[in-house]
Amino acid sequence: MRRYRNIPRYEAPAEPPTGKVVPIRQAAQILGVNTSTVHRWLNDGFIAGEQVTPGAPWQIRITDELRARFVEQAPPGYLAMLETTLKLGVSRQTVLQRVKRGELEALLVTRGRRKGLRIKVVDTQPGLFHE
Repeated sequence: MRRYRNIPRYEAPAEPPTGKVVPIRQAAQILGVNTSTVHRWLNDGFIAGEQVTPGAPWQIRITDELRARFVEQAPPGYLAMLETTLKLGVSRQTVLQRVKRGELEALLVTRGRRKGLRIKVVDTQPGLFHE
């Protein structure tokens, strides 16, 4: 079947990564969110997922770094999404793309009235019409 469909076989990494690999449903339970939220975060690039082969179910590696992205209070320098878009002069989608590419750092605030993503914005971040 793999040969017929040209599906590549699994190749183990040279150095095994740290953390426990869990399916999306279990990751959602660990992180205290819904499975649809985990899927959205995968799509937005807020968290990274793994597939053993293309088309296989997504799995999430639960590491200390991933757990550190979920905080009760945002540290100084992190702005809400609306404030980030206004400061950078770009759309929400552009901010999320920059998070996905690793150009911006993001946290998720889990407590308080203003729950949600917080983005670390440095004054040297390029805006929409940056030259």
